[in-house]
Amino acid sequence: MSPVGLSCLFISVLVCHWVPAGSYSNGKVTKVCGSMEPQHGSSGQASPSPYRLETNSSTFRPGDQIQVILSGTSHFKGFLLQARGASNQGLVSTVGTFTLTDQKKTQLLTCNKHQGSAVSHTSDAQQTEVIVIWHAPADAPTQVQFFVSVVSQYNVFWVKLPGPIIYQHGVTPHPPQTDTTPPPVQPTTSPSILPGPFTSEGCGQSKSCLLDPPDCDPEDPQCFFLSMTTEGPDKMSVTFELSGPAEGYVSFALSRDTWMGDDDVYMCVTDGIRVSVSAAFVSGRSHPEDQSQSGLASVSWRLVDGVIQCRFSRLVKLSNQEPARYDLDQAYFLFLAHGRAQYGRVWKHTQQPFISSHTKHITGAPEVLGGSRGPILMKLHGSLMLLAWMLTGSVGTFIASFYKPDWPKQTLLGQKVWFQVHRGLMMLTVTLTIVAFCLPFFYRKGWSKHAGVHPYLGCCVLTLSLIQPIMALIRPSPDSLRRYIFNWGHWGVGTVTEVLAVAAMFLGMRQSSLLLPQPWATHVLIGYVVWLASFRFLLLMHKHFYIPKSALDTDDQQAIFSQSEHGRCVNVKVSICKSLILAALALGNSALVGVLLSAVAHI
Repeated sequence: MSPVGLSCLFISVLVCHWVPAGSYSNGKVTKVCGSMEPQHGSSGQASPSPYRLETNSSTFRPGDQIQVILSGTSHFKGFLLQARGASNQGLVSTVGTFTLTDQKKTQLLTCNKHQGSAVSHTSDAQQTEVIVIWHAPADAPTQVQFFVSVVSQYNVFWVKLPGPIIYQHGVTPHPPQTDTTPPPVQPTTSPSILPGPFTSEGCGQSKSCLLDPPDCDPEDPQCFFLSMTTEGPDKMSVTFELSGPAEGYVSFALSRDTWMGDDDVYMCVTDGIRVSVSAAFVSGRSHPEDQSQSGLASVSWRLVDGVIQCRFSRLVKLSNQEPARYDLDQAYFLFLAHGRAQYGRVWKHTQQPFISSHTKHITGAPEVLGGSRGPILMKLHGSLMLLAWMLTGSVGTFIASFYKPDWPKQTLLGQKVWFQVHRGLMMLTVTLTIVAFCLPFFYRKGWSKHAGVHPYLGCCVLTLSLIQPIMALIRPSPDSLRRYIFNWGHWGVGTVTEVLAVAAMFLGMRQSSLLLPQPWATHVLIGYVVWLASFRFLLLMHKHFYIPKSALDTDDQQAIFSQSEHGRCVNVKVSICKSLILAALALGNSALVGVLLSAVAHI
């Protein structure tokens, strides 16, 4: 097993899994050059805008440079600025190019394959004014108008605000042929308030349901609930009901596999007062893209008693204008997730999504689905590590530290009994550690950069675990003058390994991929540490104060003491007492491990 362990360790050191984080806070908004509408899952503001555009000239000639200023009475975090022909706004092609005056806060974009034809922000840092220079092209139309979309907060923004119109010299100014008011909101039904709470009645009969925990009440803030009901005689639409904790957002996704990425996502996001319902698409482990209400109908929501609930309908098949939406007449894995939200912006979910145990045909027969938040490989990883370091490893080290005098002459397969038992348990510990160490790499297909210190502690534990048997193979004979070096080294490495393993277990039970119930899981592990320390302290006291030192100074004295009636009586009592201690230790550790393994199985 050592070569396998070394291979896994080598892989863990060399492999680095990079995860892109997509977000429009970096100003890369070329996907919305045409509509100029932020994909934030809500509609633009209809109220008057606190922002305005100004130019330093109302006329221009081809080749002129015009200063354009965006300012306002309040801060803004993002913007998109363009110049377009004012005589026909139906054309979305941009006119001219821009030059920046502040390259730290602003950047040029390529819209309609026209480099430098738009300007946007570089981060979500707050600004109050932006100044850029517009260059009039040789083929400029006679009238040019500037437009800007401005984001104050994630869910507070104004779309395509009209700015001043400038004219070529010699052209008589007149109003543009079409109005310059911001575009209307998307043609979706305005959300309404749900008349009452959801219920799990009808699950498996008239609708399909996914619940976490199983059989929970949707009115419970700790209950995650998703139902799907096919509507209409021709099954042309599906009504979804989604419920969960009201802090932040609750969402579900349709996925072709059990991995996050390339998923059709639907979200209910609250700002504490109201709820926005939107659809989006997730590419990889990134922020949702193309977030909008397009394609959703009959939207309603409810925010009461710590529970967020929303209902909406969606056609089974959408038009070609919705390329990111999946058809609902197919089978998908279902994901349920929950996380923090601020100003309508969603953040990474705080724990592993609840994933259905099998694919579900959305328009298929009603059923009650089961699922899990813990992937099988990660459950095995946690279970094997708990067995290795809470049971086999701890018992093995106890036997080597305190039970040599109790089995001094008994042999097993040519070696002393204590040594065979110790070696067997520790080799089992190393084997379990190697196998458990490799499993996350098989699951993640690389190194996880989101697990904090835990994987690094795991690398240290595996490395030290492999050093121990290597040290044992090259140890000097018992009568060698250098034997004490091995004894101290073997004890020191073993102690450090055990301490690091316990620290890794504390951190591991809080990982999102294997999040054990808190705080009681931590309390169980604390109980294990106290339990282990108590027995170690008890046996150390016995070893240093109870055993008669004078009787154990030499082998002859030990033999005389053992053959005396008092010595035999003491040895029997001590052996019985220490055997009971070892049994209690093993049984107690087994019980604690069993409690944690049961929690792992139910994730």
